[in-house]
Amino acid sequence: MAEVTGVRPLTGAALEAALDDVARLRIKVFHAWPYLYDGDLEYERKYLQSYRDSDKAIVVGAFDNDRLIGASTGAPLTDHAEDFAAAFEGTGLDLHDIFYCAESVLLPDYRGQGVGHRFFDAREAHARSLGLTKCAFCGVQRPADHPMRPDNYRPLDAFWRARGYTPLPGAIAQFSWKDIGQEGETQKPLQFWIRDL
Repeated sequence: MAEVTGVRPLTGAALEAALDDVARLRIKVFHAWPYLYDGDLEYERKYLQSYRDSDKAIVVGAFDNDRLIGASTGAPLTDHAEDFAAAFEGTGLDLHDIFYCAESVLLPDYRGQGVGHRFFDAREAHARSLGLTKCAFCGVQRPADHPMRPDNYRPLDAFWRARGYTPLPGAIAQFSWKDIGQEGETQKPLQFWIRDL
């Protein structure tokens, strides 16, 4: 196992400088189950533009010396309202109260050292500093009998519950991306999880 030498928030020029590395990490980590993402750098640069555009966004980097080996992102949910408003219809929740914890990606050799907790700690602290009262994220739902599901796959549900998150009934987002081995993008359901801060 390789050693994580630091985890820290990135802002300003450091955030800008890290985004291409964040893109490469997303492509590599999300290639695996359950996302099966067949991504490219051009798409990633467009996707990550929102973190350049929002002065309330956060990128938390995990490092092996100077090399970015993991990253976690987040922003107020209102920065993503177009993507997520439909998922929250009927929940009675105000999007202005919610911080969205987007991706957490970490190279496999660096897992098991508590980085996932540090990613959540940093984003939740950032959300509190913005005066927000809830944190939410979403995870893809795949069929249990999916042919590409690894036999040894362990869902992250227990980790998320230990952090105080629970699934939000009926809050399902729909996103499209290209799966490994597919010709084009297909829509996938993503379940929202939420907790009070």
